[in-house]
Amino acid sequence: MTDLDRFKHVRFEDFRRMAQDPTLSEYEKIAFPDSYRAGYGEAIFADIRRKLTHLDRREQTVLEIGPGCSDPARLMIDLCRQQRHRLILVDAPEMLALLPDAPFILKIAAYFPDECPQLFADNAGQIDVINCYSLLHIIFGEGNIYRFFDQALSLLAAGGQFLIGDIPNISKRKRYFSSEKGIQFHQEFMQAGEKPSVQFNTLEPEQIDDAVLLSLLLRARAAGFDSYLLPQHDDLPMASRREDLLICKP
Repeated sequence: MTDLDRFKHVRFEDFRRMAQDPTLSEYEKIAFPDSYRAGYGEAIFADIRRKLTHLDRREQTVLEIGPGCSDPARLMIDLCRQQRHRLILVDAPEMLALLPDAPFILKIAAYFPDECPQLFADNAGQIDVINCYSLLHIIFGEGNIYRFFDQALSLLAAGGQFLIGDIPNISKRKRYFSSEKGIQFHQEFMQAGEKPSVQFNTLEPEQIDDAVLLSLLLRARAAGFDSYLLPQHDDLPMASRREDLLICKP
């Protein structure tokens, strides 16, 4: 079992438990081994800012769905303070307790979107920036991904931006580990000469693939939004196997 395998199949209730576990690091609390996140916070947030360009404006309304408790969440808070944004954080109460409080921050302890009806009543069509990072695979495994997606889109203001970031794409992973570069990476990482096992055209339960991502891209476009699949910057730890989805409301 690899370090990452320890955190497979985690769900909302698992995050609540892990947030309170003093034996876990801030990265392990959000279901990542230290080796996959420690030292990468600034690079991750820089990549988010490259895509969510409205973060560099002033006095925006920003929503973080599942911010967690590690470096990017704190960097987002610092930027929102600097730019005089209004920041809404939606996560488990135990996770939100690990983040600082401030007058410009509204914390909503809830499972998005089912447990926060007031968020939609107060903010429909008024959110300038939505960020949801390293979470779509959790939603895909335990909930209705299209309900999540549609409800989030309903919050976007005209000109708004919605980033669903760090999406593990099993199709992209297979393409990578079928390439010379991917085979070499696998052999060096495993310290063995075997090639990685890759099987195309097979059903992968609970895995996000090209079909899932393209369906979301097309669903957004059919609803009147612009949407784009974007690569991660190559200095991110899993850029070869993950990608981002950006939705913009014209």
